[in-house]
Amino acid sequence: MDNKENILEALNFIDPASLSYTDWLRVGLSLKQEGFSCAVWDNWSRSDKRYKQGECERKWAGFSGSSKPVTGATIVQMAKDNGYRVVTAHSENMCMDWNDVIEYDGYEEKDDRLKPTEQLALYLQTLFASDDYVGLITNDSFNDKDGKWKPMRGVFDRTQKELLELLRKYPDDLGATIGDWKPEAGAWIRINALDGKGARKENVTSYKFTLIECDSIPLSEQRKAYEALNLPIAALVYSGGKSLHAVVHIDAKDKKEYLERIEFLYSYLKEKGLDFDIQNKDENRMSRLPGATRNGKEQSLLGVNIGPLTYSDWLESLNEEELIEDNISEMVKNPPMLAPEIIEGVLRKGHKLLLSGASKSGKSFALIELSICFAEGLKFLEFQCKKSKVVYINFEIDRASTIKRFIDVYAALGVKNPSDNIIALNLRGKAKPLNELVPTLVKKYKGKGIDVFIIDPIYKVITGDENNATEMAQFCNQFDKICDQLNATIIYAHHHSKGTQGSKTAQDRSSGSGVFSRDPDAIMDFIELDLKEEFRKQYLDDDATDSAWQVEFITREFRKPKTRKCWFKYPLHVLAGDELNTQYAKGDGPTKKGQSNADRKCGRREMLVTAYEANDLNGTGVEIETLADYLEMSQKTIRRYVDENKDFVIKDNVAYRVKSKKS
Repeated sequence: MDNKENILEALNFIDPASLSYTDWLRVGLSLKQEGFSCAVWDNWSRSDKRYKQGECERKWAGFSGSSKPVTGATIVQMAKDNGYRVVTAHSENMCMDWNDVIEYDGYEEKDDRLKPTEQLALYLQTLFASDDYVGLITNDSFNDKDGKWKPMRGVFDRTQKELLELLRKYPDDLGATIGDWKPEAGAWIRINALDGKGARKENVTSYKFTLIECDSIPLSEQRKAYEALNLPIAALVYSGGKSLHAVVHIDAKDKKEYLERIEFLYSYLKEKGLDFDIQNKDENRMSRLPGATRNGKEQSLLGVNIGPLTYSDWLESLNEEELIEDNISEMVKNPPMLAPEIIEGVLRKGHKLLLSGASKSGKSFALIELSICFAEGLKFLEFQCKKSKVVYINFEIDRASTIKRFIDVYAALGVKNPSDNIIALNLRGKAKPLNELVPTLVKKYKGKGIDVFIIDPIYKVITGDENNATEMAQFCNQFDKICDQLNATIIYAHHHSKGTQGSKTAQDRSSGSGVFSRDPDAIMDFIELDLKEEFRKQYLDDDATDSAWQVEFITREFRKPKTRKCWFKYPLHVLAGDELNTQYAKGDGPTKKGQSNADRKCGRREMLVTAYEANDLNGTGVEIETLADYLEMSQKTIRRYVDENKDFVIKDNVAYRVKSKKS
C-alpha cells in the first residue's frame, strides 16, 4: 500500500463533524501538500452539517507553500486518535504505535525495513525545513580516556533540501551523502537547524527540539517510560547502544522560551521519576544519525510523530485524571463540605467568575478594586469579600500605569497600609496562549496558598476562534485546571459583542461563543446607562471621566442578586442612591407594560438606525444579514423593523436609507 492509499484509508477514520475549524483546515492543507485534488477534501467534508458549497475551493486556493508544511502525517495521527492503526513500525510512513514490537539486540533485518538513506530522508523531512542548514558529524570524532567515542564540530554547510537531493541521487549509499564514518563510533546529527556558519549555540536558528535519553535503565524500560509519559516525540532513534534517543518537541520561538520549556519538561520528568540525562538541554545538541552503523548495529529510525504532534498538544494531555464515581446514596448520607464563599452570595472558592463589559468600560479598574477588596477583606459593591491572597495577571496595561492604578484605588478606598496579599504579573507584550501559560502558573504557585487568580483580559490569551463553541470549551477548560490543581478561584474579564446591549440578558452580551455564558459559575456584567443631557448636568461632577452603570448578576450556586446601579467616579465604582432608578441602558427601558406602542416602535427604530450607521461605511446600503448579525437578531425580525420605518426600504436583501425630500 503506497503513502497516498494510507492517507485515504486514514481519512475514513476521521469524522469532519468532530473536528474544530482549525483541524478541518489542517486536513485540507495536508491533502494539498500530499498532491491530492480539492475534490477529495470537498467530498469528505460533505458529511458535516457545517459544510458550505464552495468553501473548500476558496480555502484551497488560498493554501500556499510553507517552509514546514502540514503533511499526511497529520491525517494519520488524527486517524490513530480514532482507532486507526498503521501496519508496522517498519512500514513506509514510519508512524509507530506503542503496541508495535521492537527488538534491539540481535535484531535480524527484515526486507520491509527502510533503507538507511530512506531513514535519514524521513528524519530530515520531519525535523527540518527545506532551507535549514543541518549539522552532521561523521568522521570528526575521537576516543576519550574512558574509551568512549565523542563527536566534534562536524560539518554544517548543506541544507535539508541539498541533503535530500543527494539521498535520492545515491539511494543505496548513505556514505555518498554524509561521508564515511568510523564504524566503531557511528555518526551524529544536530537536532536543531543551524545558520551554515558554525555549530556552536550562537549558530542555532530554530529552537524546535530537545533530546531525551535515559541509558541508565534497560531499553525495554525506556520504551515503557516514553509510552507512559506520552511525550511529543518527533523522531525516535535506536542509538545502536544502550539507549533510545527521543527527539522531543519544544517548539519555542526563541532561546529564552526554549530554556523555560525545557526547565518545565525536565521538572515534569523528574517528578514522574524518569532517570534521564540532564546534560542534553543545549540547543545545539546531537542525536544519533539514523541509518548509520555503530559496532555492527544500525542506528535505526524507529518512528516519527509519536504521541502528541506539538509541545502545546502535549501540555493539553497533561494531568488528565480518571473518571471519579460517586455513590449518590452515600453522598446524601455524608455530603461533602461546600467550598467557602469568597464573594458572599455570589462566588465560592475554586469557582469561576466572568466580569463582562464593553470595551473601555472600566473593567480593569473594577478588577483592581476587587483584588484589593480580597486582599484586605473589604466589600465590593456591598458584597463582602473573604480576605485572600491574589495573583493579578495584567496583559493589557503597561507596568507603571498598572501600579499607579493600584495606588489610586488604595487611596480612594482609604487603605493606608496595604497587606502583602497581592502579586501582580505584568505581562503586556509577553502574553502566551492560555494552554501554555497554565502549566507555568501551576508550577510557580503550587503550594503557595494563592486563593484567587484574576486575568485581565482573556482576549490576549485566547486560542482558537472565539465564535467556535468547541474551541472555546477547550479554552475554558484551562481555567478548570487552575481551579482544580491550585484550589483557587478564577476571575476573568471579557468584552461585549458589538451593537446595542440593553435589550439582551446579561449572559448574552459577551462577544463570541455562548460558552462564555455557560462556563463560569457566576457572571458580573457592567452595562453603561444612557444618561439624558439634563441629568448629566445635574449629577456628573466630571463629565469627561464620570459615568453611570448597571451591574447585573448571573449565579449558579446562589439566589440571583438584585441588579445594582452605580457611578464610576475615578477610580472607584460607587453604589448609587435612587437617582439612577429612571436611567436605562441603550435598548433597555421601563417594562413593556409601562410603554406605549409608540415608545416601543421608537426604541426599535433607534436600534435599527444605530446598526445601519455603524455598517453603512460607503453609503451603499447594508445587507439584511449584516444588520441581523450586528444586532444578533433574525433576518425576519430585521425585515419587520425596516418595514415599519418609512425611512428605510429593502431591495435585493439590502436595506437603504431613504433620503428625505426637500419641500
